Amino acid sequence: MAGTGTAADGDDAGRALLALSVDAAGIGTFEVDVATGRLTWNRRMFELLGVAPEGFSGELAEAYRHIHPDDVPRVAADVEAALASTGAYTTEYRVPLPDGRTRHLSARGQMITDAAGNPLRLVGATHDVTAERESSERIRAALESLAIGYLAMGADWRMTYVNARAERLTGRSRDALLGRSLWEAFPATVGTVFEERYRQAVRSGEAVTFEAHYPREPDVWVEVQAVPENGGLTLYFLDITDRRRAQEVAAEAARRHALLAAVTEQLTGTMDAERAVAYLAQLVVPALADWCIVTLVDDEGPAGSRRNLRDIGWWHADEAMRTTLDAYAERRIPALTEDSFLLRALVTGRSTTVDSGATAAVQRVLAPSQARDLIAELAPESMVVLPLRGRGRTVGLLTLFNGSTRASMTAAERDTATDVAGRAGLALDNSRLYRQQRDLAAGLQRSLLTRPVQPDHAQIVVRYTPAAEAADVGGDWYDAFMQPDGATVLVIGDVIGHDTEAAAAMGQARTVLRSLAAVDHEGPAEVLRRTDEVLETLRTGIIATALAGRLEQDEDLRRRGLTRLRWSSAGHPPAAVVAPDGSVQLLAGEKADLLLGVVPDTARQEHEVVLGYGTTVLLYTDGLIEARDQPIEEGLQRLQETLTDLAADDLSLDDLVDQLLERMLPPQPEDDVAVVAVRLHDQHGPRPAEAGSDRTPPGLPDT
Repeated sequence: MAGTGTAADGDDAGRALLALSVDAAGIGTFEVDVATGRLTWNRRMFELLGVAPEGFSGELAEAYRHIHPDDVPRVAADVEAALASTGAYTTEYRVPLPDGRTRHLSARGQMITDAAGNPLRLVGATHDVTAERESSERIRAALESLAIGYLAMGADWRMTYVNARAERLTGRSRDALLGRSLWEAFPATVGTVFEERYRQAVRSGEAVTFEAHYPREPDVWVEVQAVPENGGLTLYFLDITDRRRAQEVAAEAARRHALLAAVTEQLTGTMDAERAVAYLAQLVVPALADWCIVTLVDDEGPAGSRRNLRDIGWWHADEAMRTTLDAYAERRIPALTEDSFLLRALVTGRSTTVDSGATAAVQRVLAPSQARDLIAELAPESMVVLPLRGRGRTVGLLTLFNGSTRASMTAAERDTATDVAGRAGLALDNSRLYRQQRDLAAGLQRSLLTRPVQPDHAQIVVRYTPAAEAADVGGDWYDAFMQPDGATVLVIGDVIGHDTEAAAAMGQARTVLRSLAAVDHEGPAEVLRRTDEVLETLRTGIIATALAGRLEQDEDLRRRGLTRLRWSSAGHPPAAVVAPDGSVQLLAGEKADLLLGVVPDTARQEHEVVLGYGTTVLLYTDGLIEARDQPIEEGLQRLQETLTDLAADDLSLDDLVDQLLERMLPPQPEDDVAVVAVRLHDQHGPRPAEAGSDRTPPGLPDT
């Protein structure tokens, strides 16, 4: 019923038909006469307001009594405004029903004027919108009860709905957001992942879910689902700040544990803790700092002095700065003054921290030198010096530096660094103690092994290599001495066991064998047999492998340039012979004899071979050819192959033995190794210079 009409009478039939149509549609109609103020309703209007037609006065005041009291002032104002104008009339109101329910009505009307434009009647229609309003309220209630933020926008990015949770999450009221552009209300989203994903959802027409951090107020992490709807965009978002922080804490803990595990593996994987601690720099950078230097405190020198400090490892996260750091690490110790941070931490045993201005602070404790210029290039902003503590002493220092683009260390990083320093300190101290014990053990071992003789026709080289993982004296031994008739005796042996008892047993077995062989000219088999008897008589309980050899010549052999080697083995690995042509032979008998100490009266076999000048004979203990993952057969084959390769290089005897040990042994040998090597020289010419001077006991026949 919009538009301007006239007061002319219409067609009665048309009016009747319109009335029937309106009634059938359930629409209530009303008419207010401007002149009299009287109100006229159709039947449906009475039903909608729950009013009986009988006795209705037609007064507006009476009609208002059937409207919800809270809505009357607004409806009355709307009616008055409509009666005072010639425009449209629109209003909504609630009607309380006798059964306690509430009906929602929507009314629309238009002022009818005469030909001169004067208002005559306000006519209109009213319909029941209760179902629509209840549905809308249910939706609104649902949106308000959501535990996540809900924000709806139109195609122009202006916000049309904001629920209560969205108000709390954004820290903005609805009044401050509704009708505003998203980009105006939240400028920090412009040019970020937020804008990128929102526009992606609108372009694709598909929902997009992502997590992002909003950096400004309210400074939260949110999980957002952007859903295109009705040409606009609806956002569902959840505050996940606590979850992200928990994840970051867990990730930081995982990084800490991974770093500590790597440090522990590095420090415990070898007894060479100095090398392991030097590599520590590459583990803590960049996890804890931009760059660092690891310093070792040597045992020698006065305590607390820079003279016993030595930088052993350093690393920089920026590859371009590593050359500068190399130069600085080489020069900084001599340039330190007595009040330097490093010496302060060394003397007090406590950490030293510089939270800002570290470049200038370090320059002040450096004597005028190139180190000052280099620290300016490295430009640290903050630093921490952590002592590496051993048992009651500082064994090293860890200095961590951060540049201006990285904040000083957090409390968590400081705790991790302290833990790393503690582990490194114990590793260095353990290594120091182990090294002292091992050196003592090796020295004692070597003190039990005398220098070999050097007959004119033979050069003898001996070597002893202790096991890497044991500081005890071992049971391996070698010997080389001459008998009264001028023959040379070679012995290699290994007492079962790796402890001080084995070392004592080795000393006994070696002394017995040496004493028996040195006073007579008996052959190897007889020497081993008599040694077995003495060990049994003394009730030593010693069990050992041994190989004894005797180098001898008669006039005929000497004239022909030959030497006879007689040998006997008590369960020991076979000797190796390298011929002048480079071929390699293992001297193994038909069957192995029993070890010493098993059956005292056992018969011993003796074997012999004639060797020419230039021949090399090698006796060794089983540590050279055996390992946990390598059976003895494979070790013997590898020994032959290695000796064959080395023989082709025409090496001196010393070099041959040294290179053989280097190739055959792992970096950390599992067992002790003793070696006796003999090279036969031509007696008709001068003794080769590389063989050194001959050395024989006085009073023995010329050989």
